[in-house]
Amino acid sequence: MEKTINSKKLFILSCVSLIVTSMSFALRARIEPVFISDFALSKTDIGIAFGPAFYGFTLAMIILGPLVDLWGMKRVLWIAFFCHLIGITGTIFSNGLWPLFASTLAFGIGNGAVEAACNPLVATIFPKAKTKMLNRFHVWFPGGIVIGSILAYLLIDVIDLNWQAFVAVLYIPLAIYGFMLIKAEFPKTERVASGISTANMWKALGTPIFIFMGICMLLTASTELATQQRITSLLADANAQPMLVLALTTGLMAVGRAFAGPVVHKLSSSGLLLASAVLAFFGLIWLSFATGITVYFAAIVFAAGVCFFWPTMIGFVAEYIPESGALGMSVMGGLGMFSVSIVLPVMGVFMDTGSQGTETLRYMAILPAILAVLFIFLFVKYRSKKVVELN
Repeated sequence: MEKTINSKKLFILSCVSLIVTSMSFALRARIEPVFISDFALSKTDIGIAFGPAFYGFTLAMIILGPLVDLWGMKRVLWIAFFCHLIGITGTIFSNGLWPLFASTLAFGIGNGAVEAACNPLVATIFPKAKTKMLNRFHVWFPGGIVIGSILAYLLIDVIDLNWQAFVAVLYIPLAIYGFMLIKAEFPKTERVASGISTANMWKALGTPIFIFMGICMLLTASTELATQQRITSLLADANAQPMLVLALTTGLMAVGRAFAGPVVHKLSSSGLLLASAVLAFFGLIWLSFATGITVYFAAIVFAAGVCFFWPTMIGFVAEYIPESGALGMSVMGGLGMFSVSIVLPVMGVFMDTGSQGTETLRYMAILPAILAVLFIFLFVKYRSKKVVELN
């Protein structure tokens, strides 16, 4: 009997699994000062403890990316489920650097497994609107951070519950996507269905444009995620509420991604990336000088800049290098998260050795400045090129 593929339910399942991923980012942003004050960790220690969220993600993407075609997307999502379960439970019982490190590593692997499975899933079930629907899927990365940031503020700062109660909230979306997984039927990946060979998939990863996009991914991901992950420390001296700033920026990102279709159609993927880099640069520079109410306005500019980075980078690869398949998207995501794992401890060293958080933001602004130059090249080369379709 032929399997019945319900694209709508699969898309919802993907979004809920991504909410667990994104809420884990919010919880780390909130518990950073707790572990500094209660468990005597330095800001450099925090960078070490949070690093596995990113290179664990990278390991999962690189290892599971090619296995998605072989094992199927459902099995990879089950790996994500159990790693998320370990990560949530381990974080609740963490009482120092290495327990936090281990539970964060489990989270990182789970988060990478979600992206390894769901990026090619979305590209497969929406072959005519890949960048548009990948942006809509990735609504729930900033969307989940908004949910997590607001819950953290209400449960910990307003109601004064302990931080473990907030972490336990993640069991709810975990249970939802685990239940949905049980009966869900998944299609074959687009590359497998189209008959593109494994050899051609690996060959696509060595093309100049894929290597170029990989270099750009190192910078886009660090600009967006490293800044958001350490927002509490970065804005410690800015006379603003960091979790509300995080909720504002990620909320605006969620709205932007939800309506990405017309923007992508108007600017093209390459034009959108160029505009994003310019806005991200000015947003970070403004944030580095802003205090009080102006922090929120600067955050809006930064949010507009980083809003489309991640899904549009993935979407560009899916549209213009589709023969790279699930592995291509996984490698891109893995490179992005790996770069953040390197940047986080470096940021911690800057802050521990005298630089204020806002001063560190000026160093971070170098990244989108470089991107703006690189994306000018991309825009000139690809503004009139058509999307590649697999037969």
